Amino acid sequence: MAQLDTDTISAIATPPGRGGVGIVRVSGPAVSEIAETICGKLPEARTATVTNFLSTDSSVLDSGIALYFSAPNSFTGEDVLELQGHGGYQVLNALLRRTLECGARLARPGEFTERAFLNDKVDLLQAEAIADLIEAGSEQAVRSAMRTLQGVFSARVEELVNQLISIRVNVEAAIDFSDEDIDVLADTGVASALTEATNLLLAIFKQANQGALLQEGISVVIAGAPNAGKSSLLNALAGNESAIVTDIPGTTRDLLKEQLSLDGLPVHITDTAGLRESEDQVELEGVRRARQVISQADRILLLIDATTIDLDDSEFLSDALTLLAQEQDTGAWLEEYADRLCVVINKTDLLEDPVNGQGSTNYQEHVLTSFHISAKQGLGIDAIKSYLQSSCGFEAMTEDGFIARERHIQALKKTEKLLDSARSGVSKQLPLELIAEDLRLAQQSLGSITGQVSSDDLLGEIFSSFCIGK
Repeated sequence: MAQLDTDTISAIATPPGRGGVGIVRVSGPAVSEIAETICGKLPEARTATVTNFLSTDSSVLDSGIALYFSAPNSFTGEDVLELQGHGGYQVLNALLRRTLECGARLARPGEFTERAFLNDKVDLLQAEAIADLIEAGSEQAVRSAMRTLQGVFSARVEELVNQLISIRVNVEAAIDFSDEDIDVLADTGVASALTEATNLLLAIFKQANQGALLQEGISVVIAGAPNAGKSSLLNALAGNESAIVTDIPGTTRDLLKEQLSLDGLPVHITDTAGLRESEDQVELEGVRRARQVISQADRILLLIDATTIDLDDSEFLSDALTLLAQEQDTGAWLEEYADRLCVVINKTDLLEDPVNGQGSTNYQEHVLTSFHISAKQGLGIDAIKSYLQSSCGFEAMTEDGFIARERHIQALKKTEKLLDSARSGVSKQLPLELIAEDLRLAQQSLGSITGQVSSDDLLGEIFSSFCIGK
């Protein structure tokens, strides 16, 4: 566990730029001395005090409001001073320099929140939720981050931890009575308790997975041959003219990115250069970048021009998939990417007998989701949006939903494996010491979520992603 730094720290807590009000925040043991030096006196705790902010020669740097919070009744658990002055760049930097002259040092990114965590004002989940609240990209994400900040996620994890502690007590007791003719595991219902704990874990995992999707979203790549209508599809999904649309093949040579929100689900869409052989070095670089993002995408929309294929020919996908697979065998490529691939037949409005809607396409023993659309006319776009939500398991968040991160998901998956191992150990009557160790590690994995068990490296990685004034 990281040790609490006893330095007094200071930073600008408001975004850079011009505004009516800007805030310099100070936290640590020297706050009272700094307040007396800059404000002329220590303001009354938790009371807004109108005052002048004084420079070294006692001239007035700025005037505004000073707020003083005495330890432990503050965000960080330390003495905290907030100097609320005018929001100009030069004014705030002058105030910041003045606090540094008085003995503070510049705060590291996230150090205020880190101190709140180390002083038990928030747990690690709540600390992360502060950053998630600031970065929230939708109203739904804001509400979910607030629920995590208010302790909803932590309470669920704590409930599961308490169940594991109770089971561990019974298993440890069984070890103590192993030489006697007493079946402690059966008498205390360890097997059923493990099943109950697993069910609770799965319920938490489902909510956390929704929260992670709400926080991180999914990445979607539009790929295909030149002139298939990729830019038109990007514009139709985004609802604006982000990409240039022409009949000239190869117009898009770089990656074009857009972000949209589907009922709160952030979708990061990338339009790519048309996949084809070329001697143009710029176009080749665009194709290389396209292949790179395709390999990393959560969903791949393979766009095919309906006017260039015979829909009755089951092999119409062959050429398009060969372009995607490049030097890889098409079958091997599909084994890796089939669950992320969706076939989109575009320009169906140009066919004599237009067919629109969602279906499936069979290719080399793979069943691929497919759509028949007209990106230009907006036909079938809503169906693709619905598919993007349902294919990743996203649902509208409930009132008790919460925000989550990938590290939380991985910790819950690890816990599930350990509980499965413990249940298997009970059913197979394995040595009790092995079951006890699985339960100990499961509890430790859950503890890493809330910060009850954490390493300095983990804390450094988490808090370094915060803004400096937080």
